[in-house]
Amino acid sequence: MSIFHAIIFGIVQGITEFLPISSTAHIVITQLILGTPFPGLAFEIFLHIASILAVVIYFRKDLIAVIVGFFSYFKTRSTENRVHFLFALYIVLATLLTGGLGVLLKDFVEDTMKTPAFIAVALFVTGLGLVFIERFHRYGSRTEKDMTFVDAIIVGLAQTLAVLPGISRSGATLIAALLCGLQRDTAVRYSFLLVIPVILGSTVLAIGDVSQEVFAAIGAPALIVSFITTFIFSWLGIVLLIDFLKRSKLIYFAVYCFVVAILVFLFIDPSTIMEV
Repeated sequence: MSIFHAIIFGIVQGITEFLPISSTAHIVITQLILGTPFPGLAFEIFLHIASILAVVIYFRKDLIAVIVGFFSYFKTRSTENRVHFLFALYIVLATLLTGGLGVLLKDFVEDTMKTPAFIAVALFVTGLGLVFIERFHRYGSRTEKDMTFVDAIIVGLAQTLAVLPGISRSGATLIAALLCGLQRDTAVRYSFLLVIPVILGSTVLAIGDVSQEVFAAIGAPALIVSFITTFIFSWLGIVLLIDFLKRSKLIYFAVYCFVVAILVFLFIDPSTIMEV
């Protein structure tokens, strides 16, 4: 892989991983524009690790508070520790729900849904969800201490929808959390902290399919460049989403999804879709 292609794939994977615009759809489009296939599962896992690193560093204080509070609750049953303990359980529950349903749907999705028409429709649905949450739903005021296991189940089910090409994982979880009445900061933290076990879990499940030959074919320079690029643009994606959410500007992402959906439907030839 050339350094140029490594940078482009790193930018696209990084910025679209956390913005509510679907990374899968954009990787497909990028392949077609460049005329170069995405290197496969091993490369995808590699870039996902860079994205996780960005989340862990950005939300390090929240992550540490949840982990420390979870284990401290076994010793000190304080109200603060209880909130962190339950918040950790909500993350685990949503992750298990997503993982279990994701494994069941994986083969079906891969075989039948990676088509331009389906991706276009899924992007359009993502856009509609963003329009609804931005224009027709009041932001809630519930924080971590007000969350319930029902919230975790709803968000976990929404996150499962991200196995469908064109449905944004961050968009689905954020919309679901806001629909549950969580305040914006809590919804963002929950959505982003959820991505850590989800991606780590999918990485562990797929590790047997990773081949050293694939990494060798890509080349060490391209791997390093793509990792750094993905990390930088994942960080940028996190900052942009939080900023747009605070200023109630999610509608811009909705318009973007609509435009891309139309372009995908009109201009991408189904026969040219490459495996992602």
